[in-house]
Amino acid sequence: MFYILWVVSFVSFLLDTHASSCDENCDDKPVFTPSRVVVKYGDSISVMCYACQSGCNEDQTGLESPVGNTTKNGTRILWTVDRMTEWDSNVFCYYSNAADYQCCSLLPLTVYKPPDSVSISFDGLSGPMIEGHQYTLQCKVQNVAPVGDLTVTFYRGQTALGQAKSTNDLKTPVSETFTLSVNTSKEDDGVQYWCEAKLELGPEGPQRPPLVKSEIITTTVLYKPQLEGPLHPDPVTITEGNFLQLSCKAVGNPSPSYTWVILPPSAPSSNSSHLTIKSVAYEQEGQYTCSVSNSVGTVTVTFTVVVKADIIPYIIGGLSIVGLLIITGLIIGLIFYYKHNRMGQYNLKDVFRLHTRHVAVPTVE
Repeated sequence: MFYILWVVSFVSFLLDTHASSCDENCDDKPVFTPSRVVVKYGDSISVMCYACQSGCNEDQTGLESPVGNTTKNGTRILWTVDRMTEWDSNVFCYYSNAADYQCCSLLPLTVYKPPDSVSISFDGLSGPMIEGHQYTLQCKVQNVAPVGDLTVTFYRGQTALGQAKSTNDLKTPVSETFTLSVNTSKEDDGVQYWCEAKLELGPEGPQRPPLVKSEIITTTVLYKPQLEGPLHPDPVTITEGNFLQLSCKAVGNPSPSYTWVILPPSAPSSNSSHLTIKSVAYEQEGQYTCSVSNSVGTVTVTFTVVVKADIIPYIIGGLSIVGLLIITGLIIGLIFYYKHNRMGQYNLKDVFRLHTRHVAVPTVE
């Protein structure tokens, strides 16, 4: 075991020494094909290095790597790895001249691993949320590499809320928790939250970037009652004897209870959102106050009821009296007219004379 560690340390020392002694800014520096390698942990690698374009020979070229095999063909060097299990490898391709001057290139190499799992939760929350409070969403990503290329996106339903990235530059797998603060409202009741972790590895990476989604959590938000109607309604003007119904219906979580706390002395009570009077009386005029409450809060609404007298019976009675007087006046006028224009033209003798003229005298045979 000690020997293996010593070999690894020695190879790393040689590579670091070489990296510090070679020139990466030379004009005719080695070229890798492909120029950048992105490989999944455990997959194979095949890269060709063109050590120089001109002015060097095979003996002056080389490739250094702590893992894999090299095959030289002139100034071309093929580097292959059957199964990449090293997270951080420095791969140098170089050429030298007679003065031991070295020109080299470092292969950009990324070994990645998608997350084992992604989970979402609200930090420190063990029950329902309350409207108007701030909470912290946390997205936990397990065993991902490199975490510096990871982007975490938080979602509310299908709407992206925000993104988070790590400042960790480790190339080995790590687990990390990403957070986002959210403010709750009653509209969040029943809403689904989730997150996704995506490795953004650039054009050399997989065509479909490795992406792992969390489970979905559904929130419960408690909020105080909110009236469906106005908080300060206009006065209610109604005619005596008509049907009256007042409503203080509201929504809330948990479901609210209703109490009509201020009523005129003769008004009926109610424990529902509606107060009903089938035939309102004048003495039921006044203020009606409804209190709506649940465990989160209370809201009250006051209705002012104005009862008007029903004048229709009085109008009908007045019209009836007027009609009766008119009819009585007509009858009296007709009687007076009859006496004045008819009875005044006859006397008793005229009556008897008229009667005698029309008496038939019987004839004796």
